[in-house]
Amino acid sequence: MRLEIPTNAERFGANLFYQVQKIYELDGGYGVDSEFDNPFHVIQQISYERLHEIEKDMAIVIPVKDERLRLLEGVLCGIPHACLPIVLSNSKSEPIDRFRMEQNMVDTFCRHAKKKYLIAHQRSPELARIFKDGGYLHLLDDDGLVRHGKAEGMLAGIVLAKLAGKKYVGFIDSDNYFPGAVFEYVRIFSAGLSQGKSPYSMVRIQWHSKPKIVDAELFFTKWGRVSRITNQYLNQFLSHFTGYETELLRTGNAGEHALSMPLALALDYSTGFSVETYQFVSLMEKFGGVLPSPFPEIMKRGVEVFQIESRNPHLHEVAKGDEHIKEMVEYSLSVLWHSGICPATLKKDISSELRRLKIVRKNGEPIKLRQYPVLSTLHFDAAVRKIDWAQYGNYKPV
Repeated sequence: MRLEIPTNAERFGANLFYQVQKIYELDGGYGVDSEFDNPFHVIQQISYERLHEIEKDMAIVIPVKDERLRLLEGVLCGIPHACLPIVLSNSKSEPIDRFRMEQNMVDTFCRHAKKKYLIAHQRSPELARIFKDGGYLHLLDDDGLVRHGKAEGMLAGIVLAKLAGKKYVGFIDSDNYFPGAVFEYVRIFSAGLSQGKSPYSMVRIQWHSKPKIVDAELFFTKWGRVSRITNQYLNQFLSHFTGYETELLRTGNAGEHALSMPLALALDYSTGFSVETYQFVSLMEKFGGVLPSPFPEIMKRGVEVFQIESRNPHLHEVAKGDEHIKEMVEYSLSVLWHSGICPATLKKDISSELRRLKIVRKNGEPIKLRQYPVLSTLHFDAAVRKIDWAQYGNYKPV
């Protein structure tokens, strides 16, 4: 792959947020071109070997809920062979057992492709036992099972990836219609992570465009309705502390993103549609230098966040209507509003925005969402001793 070298960045404490990088070639050619040794070159080449080195240590988590089987199969088809797919399903089991259908499809596909995989139902007692044995009860409800929700499935996926011995974990939504886009996303994950100079790094994808049908013609929109709003207030949040206005943060709602495992285990998480936005909030709270950090090693080594624009358009399931959009906006902005370091002026602006959109009433507050503490508190040694890998697929850690 050939892409821009990350140059401009905003620093906030130990966090280094890079501007969006542009891809010039998805296939950068075989071997390393000597011209890229020039220190004044603005384009970098990342070799096949380096991409493969990252991918064989990466798990790709796919949260699923009652998705079309062909869509899920297409996503699996797009994941590079060296990666370990982890399917976390919260699909219905009655009146038709859709999870069993997903299991059968994934197993058949991966047997034909000679590919290792893991699959689990989010509400299974076996999955819940991992968190019970590991002493991380925050994710469990009154029934002793993993709570409903995409964010909860993502957290379960991170834990399975860690138990499987993976060094990196990425996330791909299951409603993507283009396997080629999925393939590009994972390659972007690998390219971004390979640039990191710190063991604590993250890659977030900015979609090139989201095609829509407008007046019987295909129109390639640049920004989603939620992304425009979330990014605006994220940048105001960052600008308050740096003292300089910025528009650098472009991936506040990036469902497609990847993290190094040490960073994934050191972040707090928030439930619902706020999970991606809250990653930025957690980074700023924990490593921004405003509050004392519980991780002095990370403060010393630093955190790098890469934003890379894809070349493939992002075509996913049909939009779910205005109420769904309003819920996503409220969830995304609520984690900013409720942050312990959110300035009063920004709270006032967010409240005005939510009233303008008729999401909250006058003098009302955005919803307070459930938050989950760092996964590093889970006792992985205790959890892995009792895990039966045969219940989750055909993968066994070496």
